[in-house]
Amino acid sequence: MLKVLGFLSGAIFLLAVAGGSGALFVLYHYGRDLPNFDQLATYQPPVMTRVHTADGSLLKEYAIEKRVFVPVAAMPGRLIEAFLAAEDDTFFEHPGVDVRSVLGAVVTNLMNYRGDRRPVGASTITQQLAKTVVGSKRSLKRKIREAILARRMEDVFSKTQILGRYLNSIYLGYHSYGVQSAARNYFRKDISELTLGETAMLAGLPV
Repeated sequence: MLKVLGFLSGAIFLLAVAGGSGALFVLYHYGRDLPNFDQLATYQPPVMTRVHTADGSLLKEYAIEKRVFVPVAAMPGRLIEAFLAAEDDTFFEHPGVDVRSVLGAVVTNLMNYRGDRRPVGASTITQQLAKTVVGSKRSLKRKIREAILARRMEDVFSKTQILGRYLNSIYLGYHSYGVQSAARNYFRKDISELTLGETAMLAGLPV
């Protein structure tokens, strides 16, 4: 009996070492060329260049990605709540990756494997922000890199900073990057002027 217990203990130990080594290899292999802490801390998404006349009137806007930065503190509470409800209702609880949601998505996708249903995703807001850096190509490699970068972001930025960067950079269609740009393009309004229905529409646009 003691020999059996000793064998099992040894096997469990070896499996744990192998698993840990495998995890370290994955982190190194897929994360070695991702932005480091210093690069993340100094990163600023591009915003529009605006040219004004002498009296202050807007003359022209230039941008590859049409984006207008708005601090989180200046955003309506219901806009923030709408995006959290639609995209990541456990945002303030998880460390960048919601393991429970990932496992749930895996089970659901396996059950729907032979059907024609679209795969279910489980990306958090932090992961969606990371996707703007690693790209959006559907692959296991990209998802791993996205998860690694999301964890790094959570170590560098506060939740409020991550939320602000996300809401100011998320692509919402019609050449709109960020909620303010989308509000102007779709409704000719600032985000503070949006109705509840218009706010809900914006929250449903991320893909």
